[in-house]
Amino acid sequence: MPGGRLTQQDRQLIATWLADDYGYADIARELDRPTSTISREVTRNGGRTGYRAEHAHLATGSRARRRKRPTPAETAPTTDAYGRDREAVRDYTELFAETMVETGLPRMASRVLSSLYTADAPSLTAAELVRELKVSPASISKAIGYLEGLELVRREPDPGKRHEHYLIAEDIWIQAWRTSARANANWAGTARKGAELFDPATPAGQRLERMSLFFQQLSDDMSGAGPTPELAEDTVTILAALVHAARPITTTQLAGALDWPADRVTTALSTAQTYQAFTDPLTVKLVAPGTYQIATTRLTDAQQRALQA
Repeated sequence: MPGGRLTQQDRQLIATWLADDYGYADIARELDRPTSTISREVTRNGGRTGYRAEHAHLATGSRARRRKRPTPAETAPTTDAYGRDREAVRDYTELFAETMVETGLPRMASRVLSSLYTADAPSLTAAELVRELKVSPASISKAIGYLEGLELVRREPDPGKRHEHYLIAEDIWIQAWRTSARANANWAGTARKGAELFDPATPAGQRLERMSLFFQQLSDDMSGAGPTPELAEDTVTILAALVHAARPITTTQLAGALDWPADRVTTALSTAQTYQAFTDPLTVKLVAPGTYQIATTRLTDAQQRALQA
């Protein structure tokens, strides 16, 4: 029943879904249980890669029998210094980490970042992270190195002592946003090179061109690099020139006809391609290296042929 104890069948399903790379939240929805129940079940019984249904079921029964005498953990305070339920805090920390894992961050880096972010202390040492996460110092060191590379965590030496403190960067989410914007820009540039190499007239070239436009717009939107009023005016002029030409035309020909510098033409063409959602139903197509043509969206190939007949 929802919210009740996990059955042996539930655990077999959990093992199957973990093998299929389901997230804890996905499994919780399938079983109609809280996500914290699933994350706690898996963490206590070998983790995502070591979870075994039969072992988990037997281990749970064994733990239940041992509880006839209170353990030190059970006799310890159930709330922290701020009056918060300790188990609820642990469950939330696991959920925080799992959410980051599902967005692509490595699991150990996610657990370290989650521990740092939910700690009341301004910083944690490697030893404290080892005790908290029950992993090796090498795992902590590798995760910290990864997070430092993303500029999400920084080290601070403890004067007079050998160990270091790890702190959350003050602008952690701004840094994460900038990192994502840079990654999108890199994807756009790589796809653009591929479109030119494979030829935009081919299926592979068209696919890479669409990919480039998508990631370039994401990067521009995240970095606030939208077009200025002057650039918007140039873009409209380029669209008008392509409509008037009604044929493939090179950037050199456009620059000569409009009496513009070549880079002004290139920038306007790039903007028109990036913001196709605003130029709809017109779209600028790269039909050959350095050659562009106006096209229309919304009409299928069959509809276009019928109108031209």
